[in-house]
Amino acid sequence: MKTLTVTAVLCAVMALTIAAALAEEQPGQEPTAERQLVKRSCYNGWTCCNGRWFRYIPRAMTWAQAERNCLALGGHLASVHNLREYRTIQRIILKSSFHHHVTWIGGSDAKLENKWVWSDGTCFDYTNWACGEPNNHCHQQHCLQMNFGGQKAWDDAQCWIRRPSVCTK
Repeated sequence: MKTLTVTAVLCAVMALTIAAALAEEQPGQEPTAERQLVKRSCYNGWTCCNGRWFRYIPRAMTWAQAERNCLALGGHLASVHNLREYRTIQRIILKSSFHHHVTWIGGSDAKLENKWVWSDGTCFDYTNWACGEPNNHCHQQHCLQMNFGGQKAWDDAQCWIRRPSVCTK
């Protein structure tokens, strides 16, 4: 409880510091690196990229369990819309676990074969499939895992496999 209170106070102090700095900035001036760092670190356990927040969940779960867990945290399994976001997610995983774990993200073609959608409902406008993927091996691979193989790319996998995951909100 004390940690939560201290964190809340620190975030409030940081928010006031940012507000004061914004009041001093000239229009069109770029934000300082220090202010960007403060903005990114205030949302406990989450990392900001392109206005979205990402969080690595190390506990191994099925894809459906991981999505329910992300929903409980106020988000969804992560959707990825460009290479920058993908590299950010990879860095978050590496920083948290010191390894490039194969990890669930929010893609699935369970409703319609080879029609991939994100669990958060956003457009499936970027892909990073490993060579030969998605292959729907044995007609049972409907969930998207990342950091697969030597390319650290995407693969379709059986949704019942237990993996860590990445949430976004």
